[in-house]
Amino acid sequence: MKTAIFPGSFDPFTKGHEAIVEQALQLFDNVIIAIGDNVSKNSLLNLQNRLRLIRRLYEHNPKVQCVAYSTLTGELARKFGAQAIIRGVRNTIDFEYERTMAQTNSRLFPELATVILLTPPHLADVSSSAVRELLHFGQDITQMMPEGIDLCNYIEEQ
Repeated sequence: MKTAIFPGSFDPFTKGHEAIVEQALQLFDNVIIAIGDNVSKNSLLNLQNRLRLIRRLYEHNPKVQCVAYSTLTGELARKFGAQAIIRGVRNTIDFEYERTMAQTNSRLFPELATVILLTPPHLADVSSSAVRELLHFGQDITQMMPEGIDLCNYIEEQ
């Protein structure tokens, strides 16, 4: 059984992230969405609400699991017996960053492959940062969010 880790802060989880998970499920039997808490970011959602949001989104899909972690991604992958780390890229800037991370992970965890998946073109402008900024200015983010996700239910509970 092939398992992949899809790590990120997912603050919030967007349609772009959802598209990457769907692509990964075409390649792997199981995908573990791994939420890291990036203390250098100004978070919109606390870690527990990010977990709840993503778990709710995939509650009927036994091939997707969501966990929080605070170790190196490669260590988490070993813990779950994963063969790969999934990374999504929207543009060349993302690619350069991810290539460097993949090389570092390869040095530390040579048994793990990094699989880079391209975000579908119609979602290339969608990012968690954009969602946070649009929310700050009271704009509608519905087109950027997975179906049925209302962030207001998660933001107010912090």
